[in-house]
Amino acid sequence: MPLSNNVIGCINFISVLLSIPVIGAGIWLAMGTVNSCVKLLQWPVIILGILILLVGLAGFIGGFWRITWLLVIYLIAMLALIVLLGILVGFIYMVTIRGSGHPEPNRAYLEYSLQDFSGYLRRRVQRSYKWDRIRTCLSTTSLCPELNQSFSTAQDFFNARLSPIQCVNSLIEEN
Repeated sequence: MPLSNNVIGCINFISVLLSIPVIGAGIWLAMGTVNSCVKLLQWPVIILGILILLVGLAGFIGGFWRITWLLVIYLIAMLALIVLLGILVGFIYMVTIRGSGHPEPNRAYLEYSLQDFSGYLRRRVQRSYKWDRIRTCLSTTSLCPELNQSFSTAQDFFNARLSPIQCVNSLIEEN
């Protein structure tokens, strides 16, 4: 039994060490940029890093010092994290399952449409609050800010039926 506790402690010590760069990346995202696309990720990354750190510390301390109640908390927390990750993966799969794109003539890439995705995702993206955040994110990109800012609502953007290459072509024509 002591060997298994030491193995649990070592594995969790490694997870504690690996959580530090995750937290650092979240802090770097918070400090380093003003891009609104990146700002959406900063808090989930920081929270994920802190959760990994706390669970890893519980497993490390419980494993090396043989604190049974801390190992029980560690196992419950690890089970909860695994279940939540499974639910997240399942949810993402269900929302995007039909969004595989369809081929268009004379194009080497697949064409995607909002109608290809689930109704939940369509309603969520088309809400004015969410669309304002998406539009702000698109307008901060250096690829095509003037094109992205010309759509006042999400429906205008989706009705435009733009191909991914149209933005690049408009930039080439301008230069």
